[in-house]
Amino acid sequence: MSTATSFSLFSVQIKSEICENTSEDGPCSTDNKIGHKWKQHAITVAGGNGKGQKLNQFNGPSAIFIDNKKNIFIADVHNHRIVEWKHDAKKGQIIAGGNGKGDRIDQLDRPTDVIIDRQNHSIIIADRDNRRVIQWMNEKQKILIHNIDCSRLAIDKHGFLYVNDYMNNEVRRWKMGEYNNEGVVVAGGHGKGDQLNQLHYPTFIFVDEDQSVYVTDRDNRRVMKWRKDAKEGIVVAGGNGEGGNLNQLSLPAGLIVDDLGQIYVVDFDHNRVMRWHEGKEKGEIVVGGNGEGDQSNQLNGASGLFFDDEENLYVVDDGNDRVQKFEIIL
Repeated sequence: MSTATSFSLFSVQIKSEICENTSEDGPCSTDNKIGHKWKQHAITVAGGNGKGQKLNQFNGPSAIFIDNKKNIFIADVHNHRIVEWKHDAKKGQIIAGGNGKGDRIDQLDRPTDVIIDRQNHSIIIADRDNRRVIQWMNEKQKILIHNIDCSRLAIDKHGFLYVNDYMNNEVRRWKMGEYNNEGVVVAGGHGKGDQLNQLHYPTFIFVDEDQSVYVTDRDNRRVMKWRKDAKEGIVVAGGNGEGGNLNQLSLPAGLIVDDLGQIYVVDFDHNRVMRWHEGKEKGEIVVGGNGEGDQSNQLNGASGLFFDDEENLYVVDDGNDRVQKFEIIL
């Protein structure tokens, strides 16, 4: 992240300004930041009007990106479009796709992730079922990467684009603007498996300021961290089989890491978001975990996660076709 007061393209940084002087350690103590909590009843900030293709509806939202004006960009998978909801808007506007399912340059086929490249004000999309990464800029489209089984994206501050390849069980990295090669494998790449140098259906990606790559290793029920240039990763969440105990994940999904290295991950099957500290055996539930449902304290198949620059936590509540905002308790 470039500053403590703007939102990063590649990482979520906790804003030091809003820490309160509530401990003898002084303002913004690590203890205060580690103990952050969120209101357990969320506010619906996008969707929530049933499944559909109207501009106030979604059909299988998957991932979100939030800019520093709190505008929300959503990958609306089964409507084959990317939608932007302005802050406090009652409906969204289509900014990519929305021209029916297809493989034309102006169409998408089950887009599953979206990020914003602020350097050129473009939208980069994981166009999953077209097996491509595509850029939309000023209503013009350009295919950046062809023939890749991708569903998730990340950008770092050094100008690198990270893309998962779930069929080859790896994450690859490209220098932005240099896509005429196969990229560099930065996680996995040793076949499907559960060894520390392997992945089994990698999905969500997060890259920190040191270019460590965190990967949701879905079918191994764990989150892996690959330090820059490492030959193998380390398990930083889950990895104790499928289940609902606090040391387990069952179908892990959305993933973000704060500036203290605290790992936030969606446990899809248990409709909860968990926080893990690297090196700790167990995680803790931060929101959800109240059973599957559509109440304000419940989730139904959550997927993507994001923090805004005030540390409010946003969760894509896929099964309820909505985006939920859990406000931070200061």
